[in-house]
Amino acid sequence: MRVDLYLCPAGGRQKVALPVHYNVLLQGVVYSSLNEALARRVHDHGWQVGGRRLKLFTFSRLRGDFRCRSGRLIFYGKIAWTIASPEEEILESLVVHLLRAKVLQIGQAKLELLSVEVPVPPSYRRPICLRALSPITVYSTFETSDGRKKTYYYTPREPEFGRLVLENLRRKIRAWMGEDIPLDGATFRPVRVSNRNLVVARYKDTIIKGWTGIYELDAPESYFRMALDAGLGAKNSQGFGCVEVWAPTKSVSLKEVEAGKR
Repeated sequence: MRVDLYLCPAGGRQKVALPVHYNVLLQGVVYSSLNEALARRVHDHGWQVGGRRLKLFTFSRLRGDFRCRSGRLIFYGKIAWTIASPEEEILESLVVHLLRAKVLQIGQAKLELLSVEVPVPPSYRRPICLRALSPITVYSTFETSDGRKKTYYYTPREPEFGRLVLENLRRKIRAWMGEDIPLDGATFRPVRVSNRNLVVARYKDTIIKGWTGIYELDAPESYFRMALDAGLGAKNSQGFGCVEVWAPTKSVSLKEVEAGKR
């Protein structure tokens, strides 16, 4: 399940400024909008599988007309923001709070809530193209010869990228459904991804590399649903890996996608 929030600068203003690396602020909006018990349950426990605690929600980047000025993002007019989770209670609690508050506080910026939409879940088919609404990050952590930990971020051109995305989806399904769904020949590959789709983001004090663009998922329906509801790759609850079903239209060209603008 997902919700699309439509926002605008509060107080009749024409624009609003946000820090370039705003993921942690958006994550704070999500947690602070949930009822206290639910927020604590998701943050502290999540859904456990194999010694890991998965949060099972994700969110997109803010979408709208913006310019980068003096190290900040200046948004003009209407802004769209998507939040998704297989746990409907998360989205219900979030929306109820935001409808009552009517204004979102994102750091120092205030945004007015214009509307909330719940899109109809797309029909399943395989293969299907997905567009990344926030960067997909896939990585492994190694220990160097001197005992230090080193994180390696894979690119979509490396076979590990697709393999680890599918393994991650399988783990999410096991955590959510309590059963292991075989891959059944599943594949995940880039379709329209170039170096311009690389995003280097900062979350708190950590640098994270991820990729936007268009990808093809060929997998059983439970993988398709989990990809849309909980995101692809790692760090979904930090604003990575949110995707939507994609088909080329006149308003969204491949050049825009390759440039990382849409």
